[in-house]
Amino acid sequence: MKADLRKQALAARMQGGDDAALTRHLSEILAGRGAKVLAGYWPMRGEADPRPAMAMHDGPVCLPVVLGPARPLVFRRFDGTLEQGSFGTSHPPAEAEELTPEVLIVPLAGFDRAGNRLGYGGGFYDRTLEVLRAKGPVTAIGFAYSVQEIRAIPAEATDQPLDFIVTDREILSFDPKNRATV
Repeated sequence: MKADLRKQALAARMQGGDDAALTRHLSEILAGRGAKVLAGYWPMRGEADPRPAMAMHDGPVCLPVVLGPARPLVFRRFDGTLEQGSFGTSHPPAEAEELTPEVLIVPLAGFDRAGNRLGYGGGFYDRTLEVLRAKGPVTAIGFAYSVQEIRAIPAEATDQPLDFIVTDREILSFDPKNRATV
């Protein structure tokens, strides 16, 4: 079922959306995060582009590195230098400093209004968030175009919840203290 939902969401993503609104909404959420270590991503295959908001962040910025199947991501400081990684990703080179993010911008294939995320099916962000959250507080911000919304995504025990979903239309909060749209 998730494979069919993923295919539907990825097709919808190619429609894109209002990039200026998307950047504005993400910048609004990041503004409250000060100098915390921010993990973004280098967009591929029509993903919503977090780079303009990342460039405005006051603290260190890092990008994920895929080390291999079924392994959590690691994050390296981004200084403008990239190399090609596996699965079509781009990331900082091996000599870049490894950082532990406190705030993650998480790419989405799809999402629902319950805060469930549909990724590419590799489980990289779920594994990573589980490891990071075991060490301390981490804010996970799902980032997508509003056209990627799916009515309901079946949640599994291994799925890690998002704290926010930022789209070009709105910001959804899933903080247990504030479950309403902000």
